[in-house]
Amino acid sequence: MNANTSSTPSILSLLTPAHIETDVAAHNRSELFAEIGALFAREGLVAKPLIDALEVREKMGSTALGLGVAIPHGRVKNLEQARAAFLRTQTPIDFDAPDKKPVDIFFVLLVPEHATEQHLQLLAELAQLVGDRDFRDSLHAAADDAAVFALLQSRRG
Repeated sequence: MNANTSSTPSILSLLTPAHIETDVAAHNRSELFAEIGALFAREGLVAKPLIDALEVREKMGSTALGLGVAIPHGRVKNLEQARAAFLRTQTPIDFDAPDKKPVDIFFVLLVPEHATEQHLQLLAELAQLVGDRDFRDSLHAAADDAAVFALLQSRRG
């Protein structure tokens, strides 16, 4: 049974194969955000407003959760629907995590500027997912984009 009874999509339904990258060569936050912008630009979105939204949110405080995971997110003006991505960096990067450990697993969430409730529901769903140690370990161990997608799909339902 799906506990998500509102019209908010599941975070897992937003993570398509085109939004998963497991070999990202970013060495810092700016390079990571540029990669995120480029990922969404491939489907016609303008990268700069997306990057700006992520940077604005990070200035409020790090979106790193600890345990090698961060959830960079932001509200984007003129974005029509929520978007999500999964990126894993080749080497962990400093993301001001509460446990002081570098981060290599990034779940990205972008929502329309007005989507406050949707934003919170999707963030809560992500936090619950990454709170599962076995799931995190599986994300770290996944061989490639397809393996991550299969893992995410196994969590649906």
